[in-house]
Order: sequence, then structure tokens, then C-alpha cells
Amino acid sequence: MTKREIGENYFKQGYNCAQAVAISFASELNMDIDTVAKMLSGFGGGFGRMREVCGAVSGMVFVLGALEGQFDPSDSEGKMKTYEKVQTLMKEFKERNGTYICRELLELPEHNSEPTPEQRTENYYKKRPCALLVGDACEILENYLSK
Repeated sequence: MTKREIGENYFKQGYNCAQAVAISFASELNMDIDTVAKMLSGFGGGFGRMREVCGAVSGMVFVLGALEGQFDPSDSEGKMKTYEKVQTLMKEFKERNGTYICRELLELPEHNSEPTPEQRTENYYKKRPCALLVGDACEILENYLSK
């Protein structure tokens, strides 16, 4: 099974976009799914349903940072390399989807920050491209990490 398929399946199980991407890489992170899911619980819906940066993108950046990020605050070169990697992944996501902003991906109004998540019904999945966006983020990250 590809990371795309794994991520899409996690999303369809009820995980938010960020969780679905990140837990797809839990084994690479040497972390259990519950811990990863808890750490990413606030990133869904474009950060707590604020509809800002797509949760799938946030999950992708989280995994990248955990695997290849810089940790020494005086390492300017490492910080720059991390930012370059993030920009590369986000650029590819944007090229595929037109944006990495949640509300734009979902064609929602500017100020729609109701914190109550929608029920995951059949109709929800029909009107939301989120599973496909999770799949894209997983595929982009998997391809990047395999280079």
C-alpha cells in the first residue's frame, strides 16, 4: 500500500488532515500512532478549523522537520536548509492544488472559524477534497524522502 493510500484511509477513519498525513509516517518517525495523532490534533482544519494552512500540508511539514529538521538554534545554515525543503514541498503541493490555504481549497468564505467539526457522513466526503489532499501530501513527502 502506498503512503497516499494509507493517508487517505486514515482520513476516512476520522483523523484530521494533519493527523492522517503524519501518522502515515509514524514508523519512520519511530513513534506510535496515538502519540503522533495527539501531537497533530490541533493542526486540522487549517489550525483548529481556522482554515489557514491546510492540515495535510502542516502534517507534511511536521514529518519533514521531525526527520530532517535543524535543532541547534545557532545553526543558520541548517535552518535555511530546512526552510528550503519546506518551500520545495509546499511549492509542489500548490502546483498540484492551486493553493495550500484550507479555506481556498474548500472554497469557503474568509471568516468561517466555527470550532465544531462536521460529522463525517457520506455527503461530507462527497463535498470535501480532503482525502485527496492528504493523499497528495503523503505522495509528495514519500517521493521527496525516497530521493
